[in-house]
Amino acid sequence: MPALQARGTVDTRSPSYKWLVLSNTTLAVLLATLDGSITIIAMPDIFRGIRLDPLQSSNSFYLLWMVLGYLIVSSVLIVSLGRLGDMFGRVRIYNIGFIIYTVASLLLAVDWMTGQAGAMYLVVLRLVQGVGGAFLLANSAPILADAFPANQRGMALGINNIVGVSGMFIGLVVGGLLAPIDWRLVFLISVPVGLFGTVWAYLKLQELSTPHRARVDWLGNVTFAVGLILIMISITYGIRPYGHDATGWTSPRVLALLGAGVASLIAFVWIESRQADPMFRLRLLRIRAFSFGTLSTFLAGVSRGGLMFMLIIWLQGIWLPQHGVDFTQTPLLAGLYMLPLTVGMLCAGPTFGYLSDRYGARLFATGGMLVTALCFVGLWLLPTNFNYVLFAAILLVMGVAFGMFASPNRAAVINSLPLADRGAGSGMNQTFQNSAQVLSVGVFFSLMIVGLSTSLPHTLSAGLAAHGVKAARAAQIGRTPAVSVLFAAFLGYNPIQHLVGAHVLGALSLHNRAVLTGRAFFPALISGPFRTGLQTAFGFAIVACLVAAAASLMRGGRYVDADGAAARTHATDRTGAPEPTAGGAGVAEPVGATGPVRTQAARAAPG
Repeated sequence: MPALQARGTVDTRSPSYKWLVLSNTTLAVLLATLDGSITIIAMPDIFRGIRLDPLQSSNSFYLLWMVLGYLIVSSVLIVSLGRLGDMFGRVRIYNIGFIIYTVASLLLAVDWMTGQAGAMYLVVLRLVQGVGGAFLLANSAPILADAFPANQRGMALGINNIVGVSGMFIGLVVGGLLAPIDWRLVFLISVPVGLFGTVWAYLKLQELSTPHRARVDWLGNVTFAVGLILIMISITYGIRPYGHDATGWTSPRVLALLGAGVASLIAFVWIESRQADPMFRLRLLRIRAFSFGTLSTFLAGVSRGGLMFMLIIWLQGIWLPQHGVDFTQTPLLAGLYMLPLTVGMLCAGPTFGYLSDRYGARLFATGGMLVTALCFVGLWLLPTNFNYVLFAAILLVMGVAFGMFASPNRAAVINSLPLADRGAGSGMNQTFQNSAQVLSVGVFFSLMIVGLSTSLPHTLSAGLAAHGVKAARAAQIGRTPAVSVLFAAFLGYNPIQHLVGAHVLGALSLHNRAVLTGRAFFPALISGPFRTGLQTAFGFAIVACLVAAAASLMRGGRYVDADGAAARTHATDRTGAPEPTAGGAGVAEPVGATGPVRTQAARAAPG
């Protein structure tokens, strides 16, 4: 602690210090989330740059792991890194994350290989980058909560969380701008920003928590990591075809991986219940505000984790080409056309975070999930070739609903945690969120593939035969795995020329050849099967949103942990007055609050 204080002259009791912390942690969260989506939108240029064929179903492994590997690593490590922050200092662990993230971003930009070797290089470095992101995400919220008094914490966490969530959609625009110039720029752009954040955090951030040394739960870490990794690997194989099935969920390999993963997680829970210093502090689940807040976080992640992929496929592979946009230009425009979602989140997050400070999280978080369900109904009802004004309006309202849920819910979860457990508890919440996003992608893709496979073979073969392709060849092409067609649409790639072959195309009339290889034929061909799959996926999302709303409603009244509140009684509000406490219990009651605030006495049986 003295060494940390010697680095700078920042007075942590100054009202300006908390805003400094908010600025730095928000930059970190923005970086960590932006890189999850910037890669998604840059995939067409990355695949072309390293000369990897997206229509080979085996290459779907590299595509998924370039995107999901980042989230998987975060899910595996974030709880442990939150615990390390509690044990050795949150600022110290956070600063290490900036360094790892920045170095990995630089190395990603210097991939010199092509084909599967180049793809594997990117996958491995993306995993390393995910390690750095996990360091940042695990400790940013606890550092922020330490710096802000309880009556402003919802607003601060709201800004931090919504900027982070918005980073996923901002990355779409940034990636769409940079990738056509050079795909390496999507990784290189993070290097100067990461360097700036590293130096800024090291010089200015100071440790406000009191580290508590404890033994590392190695057995719990290993069983948790093995369980999650095996389940994630099973998802990547589950969406690939197996035998005559469109997906691989019935294959022995997937079933074995899934079973082993679940068994490992069951062993993890058993181990944690018997550890003196567990990785997952299961006793925190006795706090009703924390357990139901975390459950609603997980269910919300499941409902919307695959949404970005579905919208990108819809815009990039179908809607934009149908409106005359060349496939090489669709990535940037897809990102721009999804901006209403970002605008809604950026406007709603801080607003509802502030309101939750005054009135509690339950009403806003529950309402946010109900509105999200209605927005999914709106997307479900839209035709594939929709009117953009209506589409943008739905996205805007959905963005507001995301902010309405995310900011109050996160603040309520953090406020409910004892001060010494904020790192571990925040990591648990983030783990559930990241795991839900990966699970959601697997579910959405599986439902989409099942929906596509019901009508795509006939639609594809009939469409080709109608334009001069011999029936036998058309039927053979119609048996192309649905996952390959789906990834082609996801990458904004017209696969017809590749599927039909130059020899067959050369034998067709000029008119038929122009139609088949034009930008309208493939999107129009798959729009019907795609709508079937999309409605199936959105139906699942609607159910998940409603269950998340029910879980949020059961969180109970407002609850602020007494230990965390008492530790910040030295903080001052804008007038310089000490932060008020309620009933002498050391509980910070939000300014302007109405109704009771639950205290430490409720911890054993909250609600």
